[in-house]
Amino acid sequence: MNRFTVVVIALLAVFGGIFWVTKNEKKAEAPSSGQAVQASSHTQGEGKKGVTLIEYGDFECPACGQYYPILKEVKNKFGDDLKFQFRHFPLVQIHPNAMAAHKAAEAAGKQGKFFEMHDKLYEQQRVWSGQPTVSGFFESFAAELGLNMEQYKKDVASSEVNNIINTDIREGQKAGANSTPTFVLNGQKVEKNPRDLDAFIKLIEDEIAKQNQ
Repeated sequence: MNRFTVVVIALLAVFGGIFWVTKNEKKAEAPSSGQAVQASSHTQGEGKKGVTLIEYGDFECPACGQYYPILKEVKNKFGDDLKFQFRHFPLVQIHPNAMAAHKAAEAAGKQGKFFEMHDKLYEQQRVWSGQPTVSGFFESFAAELGLNMEQYKKDVASSEVNNIINTDIREGQKAGANSTPTFVLNGQKVEKNPRDLDAFIKLIEDEIAKQNQ
């Protein structure tokens, strides 16, 4: 990781990311069917050391984009010792394309390619973020992943996918999330996000040590 990235993350932590890390005060909509909907369950790693890290993230949030490579390195380092879970938390008030991005990821997940779409959305964030229309970008990503495009388009537009995302938002609000990224480590909200890779590794190592005392 270059020094610029570390400095950016440090500034975010110090100043609260006025534009990038913004309160999500709007309550998520109730499921359109009126029935309970399960939250998403997109995970990587087995958590063999008894540690689960949940990220409530927004695909259009630049701060989340800055944390994306850090999290990749964290997951690579700990492997199956850590269980990582991503949950939807689009900040729709300031990121007009966020909900569409989350629908694209969830639709890809229905074909077993959630994290592949997750990665493309973050790696190409500067390309699609803030564009007047984004469906074409996301459809091209879906095609690159070899998805069934007819099914993908159907799922993107479905109430089921919309309800799953809104359920994640409600779960995040219950966990104390009001900005992105928000991390929850073994059920406890991380009140101050790690500033760099070393700090993130220490956070996980300390939790592993606690669980294995």
